[in-house]
Amino acid sequence: MELVIRKLCKSFDGHIVLDHVNLHLVSGNIYCLMGPSGSGKTTLFHILLGLVSANSGEVNGLNKKRISAVFQENRLCEAFTAVENITMVMPSSSGNNKRKAREALKRLLPEESLDRPASTLSGGMKRRVAIIRALTVPFDMVIMDEPFTGLDEETKQQVITYIKEQSAGKLVLISTHQEEDVKLLNGIKIHL
Repeated sequence: MELVIRKLCKSFDGHIVLDHVNLHLVSGNIYCLMGPSGSGKTTLFHILLGLVSANSGEVNGLNKKRISAVFQENRLCEAFTAVENITMVMPSSSGNNKRKAREALKRLLPEESLDRPASTLSGGMKRRVAIIRALTVPFDMVIMDEPFTGLDEETKQQVITYIKEQSAGKLVLISTHQEEDVKLLNGIKIHL
């Protein structure tokens, strides 16, 4: 997949958030968007996901592409268990989804938490469920908006390993405020 962004502009109430952004991104790389709060990282993600329209500019390469996302908020179904939050997005034709979901979740969560409603999980546990869910659906590109929020260093290392394994060969866009995350991800840094 190749994503080409040309002269992308977006403003809200006269406040310029994105000012002629140009990017050329290709599959097989993890791109780490960095910049201070308010620099437009989330807005760019929302434009790529079709949730917000740009004022001007072009985005080429998204036609018929499958995009998965981890938002700043986890957006889990709080009454569903961790397993149910994963199986709900799995293709029904893939067979034995519950077993596959449990295997994926056990990589990043204690087994005793898998059958609890998401509402009873800690913030860091919810974050891991959201990440696993995003990487479970078939995708060409995954967008992750500050995915490491609420994770301690050891857990973050495990999550990064999982992300790299599950997204190999895909186009990955991650926003972060931490320079160390770029190194841990073997990422390409982009300043917004």
